[in-house]
This record gives sequence, structure tokens and C-alpha cells, in this order.
Amino acid sequence: MNFPASGRRVLISGASRGLGRAVAQAFAANGDRVAVHYGSRAEEARATLDSLDGTGHTLVGGDLAEPAGAAGVADSAAEALGGIDVLVNNAAVNIRHPLPETPYEEWVALWQRHVSVNLLATANLSHLAARRMIEQGGGGRIVNIGSRGAFRGEPDHPAYGATKAAVHALGQSLAVSLAPHGIGVASVAPGFFATERVAPRLTGPEGAAILAQSPFHRVASAHEIAEAVLWLASPAAEWSSGTILDLNGASHLRT
Repeated sequence: MNFPASGRRVLISGASRGLGRAVAQAFAANGDRVAVHYGSRAEEARATLDSLDGTGHTLVGGDLAEPAGAAGVADSAAEALGGIDVLVNNAAVNIRHPLPETPYEEWVALWQRHVSVNLLATANLSHLAARRMIEQGGGGRIVNIGSRGAFRGEPDHPAYGATKAAVHALGQSLAVSLAPHGIGVASVAPGFFATERVAPRLTGPEGAAILAQSPFHRVASAHEIAEAVLWLASPAAEWSSGTILDLNGASHLRT
């Protein structure tokens, strides 16, 4: 297998802002070419694209909740980049729905939405990208963005926690399945990290409690998570295939 350290063709789902943008910037700074996927935030995705070092990057829009949409995204990314060497499954929804407060019809709809985007889109994109990697013959990497919530529970966001646990399990299954083809699959499980979306929570009344979750008395930056993703996608990380890397500042310790 000949898996390069840079100059790779990278598809990042949900890259219009937040962690997806930070991941795109990390790969671009490494010398890779990036397909920036977005669902509906075209302007923000354009801002991500404009922020990237280097050339040869592209925008790819599409609804990953639909199987045909996922196929269109993979096809467009592969066509623009000339193939896919790395897939980062970052796209996700996380909508509050505590059971005691959520009507049944809303509960059902939100579970279906979380499963469609967080789990099935990840599975479908992984299939589409991995089959291309196999055909290309040079190996590859898939990195899934999971969550600390898969292990400690998410009482206000139970579908999010459950689907992220499923993403972790999917990654481990694919790690075994795809290793003979030189494709490494790993997941990261971040705790709380700072993005523009959660900034009001960090500066609001609950900010101190959020910071106190970690003995470092801070939250992660999106850049810290992105650097771990970049490493897991590197040639040096092949032996980490199948891992679920905790990135939570010792705020939750698994046994």
C-alpha cells in the first residue's frame, strides 16, 4: 500500500463551520486537497473554502440524510479531487429532546432525524468512500467524529448519545473489514469544545460549570480536536485503526 502523508484527497462532511472548518484547515495546512461538504450553509461553507491554505479545494453540497444525497456528495467530491483518500465523517445533528418534556410525535421525528444524519449518513459515506479507496488500490483512512456522550450519557440529547455510540461501533466493525485493503478506520470522542455555536453557553450562567468538567478548568479548542483527526488520518496511525480516542481533558474516564 502507498498511503501518502500529504497531497491527499480529503472529503469532510459538515465542514461549513465549527469543528468541520477546523478539520478542513488542518488538512489544507498539511498540503492536502479538501472537499468541503455542506448541507444548507452555503455561505459559511464558502468562508471555510476561502480560509484554506493551498489550492485545489472544492465545495460539495448535498443532503446526507438521503442515500441519494450521500451518493451525490461522494461522486462530486471524487470527481473534483480525482478520487478520495481520506473521509472525515463530521456531519451531525444534536437537537435537545429530554424524554419527560418531549411529546411522542416530536420524539419519534427527532430520533429518525438523528439516526438518518448521525448514523446512516456516516455508514453510507463510509461505504461510498471505502469502495473508491479499494478501487484506487492505495489504502486510505476514515475518521469518525463521535462523542464523550456515547459513554457518559446525554439525558437531554439521548438520540445524539445513542447514535454516536453506534458510530463508534460502526468504526470498529469497518476497521476489521477494511484493514486487508490498507484502510484504517478510527473515531474520536470529544468532550465539550469551543465553537461559535456554543459560545453563548460558555459565557452564560452555565459557563463556569462547563469549564469545571475538566480538571484543566477549560474546554478544548476545535483546533485541538482537528489535530487529533489529522494524526489518525496519517500513515503513522495505521496501528491505531479501530481505536476510539477520548479527547475530553480527563472530564470523563472510561474503564
